[in-house]
Amino acid sequence: MNGSAPNLSLWRRHAWIAYLAVFVGVCGHASSEFVAVLSGVGGPELSVWRFILGGLGLVGLALLFKDSRDLIAPFRTHALHLVILSALGVTVGYLLFHWSLDFATVPQVATAVTTIPIFVGLANLWRNREPIGVAKMVTGTAAVIGVALLVTDGYLFDLAGGADSLFGVLLAFACAAAVGTYTVLVRPIIAEYGALRITAITMMLGGIGLWLLVGVSWDLWVGPGRLTALDAGALAALLVIAFYNTTITQFLWIGGLAAVPDITRGSYLFFLKPVIATLLAVTFLAQSVTTAQMLAIFVICASVVVEANWKRLAKIFSRTNIV
Repeated sequence: MNGSAPNLSLWRRHAWIAYLAVFVGVCGHASSEFVAVLSGVGGPELSVWRFILGGLGLVGLALLFKDSRDLIAPFRTHALHLVILSALGVTVGYLLFHWSLDFATVPQVATAVTTIPIFVGLANLWRNREPIGVAKMVTGTAAVIGVALLVTDGYLFDLAGGADSLFGVLLAFACAAAVGTYTVLVRPIIAEYGALRITAITMMLGGIGLWLLVGVSWDLWVGPGRLTALDAGALAALLVIAFYNTTITQFLWIGGLAAVPDITRGSYLFFLKPVIATLLAVTFLAQSVTTAQMLAIFVICASVVVEANWKRLAKIFSRTNIV
């Protein structure tokens, strides 16, 4: 196949395509906690399988396109940065994510991880001196409250728990901080070399880092022989989270955020993650939606819509000076 790799130029010329890519990536993220639990594989080991296999999938995808086949070129100019970002956004970030599921519940982890847009905004403020603004702070706070209501079925006390639950929630918050910071810092390198190539490199490097970290820390050296201990259902879940929730989702999420005009605004689509998960549960699992959940979905969606159209709304109300 000699076609050109999917690059950011088209996404930048047509911002809606970039936002659509982010949204589709969020749809993939929406099922990650549940697929992870269905696999039955422990958090540290699952994180290794996810990014070794998912990273290989991204590398294979990059090799299909002429413009992204040279995976060596980025190392000539950004070798140290690539290693550090891979360690931050994948090795550390997603080890914390999967490890947190060993201590906290899926709703608890989902609530904490959905704060990624807040950390994206903070990292963008720190790295690029781009102010968050009143609109983003207000709508972001409202969205977080809506997320908490939604994933806990309206009972905020469900977020409380024992010491193990608290430890798991803290791990999930640390994951959100690591992934949010990585998303901002990797953007300039993606602008130079393309989303597919850099996502493939960082996911693969991060997967290797995870293999080493889990092996040294847990004395758990993940290898093909461990797959024989999994039943068919667990193996299928493992492949889904590797190739769908990682290979495809990470490319669209990271590449889309690198191309959107406003990375903080683009990341706010992540607040829709629990909404999408709820709608999937209703559609495919025939689960009912409570009044509290419907209210939460409205708050989250309204927050995203208001933030995305804040300047237009501000003009209507003659308040453009606060944007």
